[in-house]
Amino acid sequence: MELRTLRYFVAVAEELHFGRAATRLHMSQPPLSRAIKQLEAEVGATLLDRSSAGVTLTPVGAVLLDEARALLDQADQVRVRVAAAAGAATITVGILGDSTDPGATRLADAYRRRHPRVEVRIRETDLTDPTCGLHAGLVDIALTRGPFDETGLTVHELRADPVGALLRADDPLARRDQLKLADLADRRWFLFPQGTDPTWQSYWNGGEPREGPVVRAVQECQQAVLWNGTVGMTLLAHQPAQGLTVVPLIDMPPSRVVAVWNAGDTNPLIRSFVRIAITAYHA
Repeated sequence: MELRTLRYFVAVAEELHFGRAATRLHMSQPPLSRAIKQLEAEVGATLLDRSSAGVTLTPVGAVLLDEARALLDQADQVRVRVAAAAGAATITVGILGDSTDPGATRLADAYRRRHPRVEVRIRETDLTDPTCGLHAGLVDIALTRGPFDETGLTVHELRADPVGALLRADDPLARRDQLKLADLADRRWFLFPQGTDPTWQSYWNGGEPREGPVVRAVQECQQAVLWNGTVGMTLLAHQPAQGLTVVPLIDMPPSRVVAVWNAGDTNPLIRSFVRIAITAYHA
C-alpha cells in the first residue's frame, strides 16, 4: 500500500462522499474512485459500501481507517523529526481575535506534546482578516472562523457554534427568549472596515446591508453596543461585558470554527496540526 493511496482512502472515509473527498484532495473524482477500487483489490475486501443513500465504512474499512491514520501519522512524524534535526521545524499559526477558546488550548497542549522540538509562531489578527494572514502568505495555517473567500485554500470544519444578537441589557429585545433577523431589521449594526472580505462581512451582518459604527476587534464590538445601542451578532458561548446580553438568533446558521491552509501545501506539520486539531475540538 502506498501512503498516497492511504491518504485517498482516509479522505473518503472521513468525508463519506467521493465528491467532497476529491475536492479536499484537489483531484477529480474518477481517479480517486479507481484508486479506492485498486486498494480494495489489494486488501481483498470491500472497504466502502456505496449506495444511493451515500457511502458508509464496512467493518474492514473501519479497521483500515484506524491503521491508515496511524501509519500516516507515523510518516509525518518521521518528516517532522528530520526537519527538526535539520533545524527547519517551524510553523506559523494564524489565530482570529479571541484565542481563549478551550479547543485551541487543548490543541496547543497536544501539539506541543506531539512535536516538542517544533517552534510554533503565533500571529493573532483582528476581525478584519478572517484568514489571519493566510492569503498574504504570513502564516502556514489559520485557526479561524468561516465563512470567507476560500479561493486557493483548503478548509476543514472543527466545530459549529450557535450565534445570537448582542444587545444592551436594557434593550426591549433583551427580554426575549429568542429573536429572528427580521426583529433587528430597523436597527444599526456594527460593521467591519471597507475592504473586509465581503462573504465574512455579510455573515456577521445577517446577510443584509447595514449601517452603523465600524469596529475591528471583539472588544470594540461590545463597546459599540454599550455606548451606541447598536446591535450585532456574537457567539452564544461568549460572556458579554457588563451591561450587555446575548439572545439566540434562531434563523442564523452557526459560526464554523475551521482550520484553513493553502491548497496543495504538503507540509507535514500542517497535516499533523489538522489531525491534532480534529481530536482537540471534538474532545
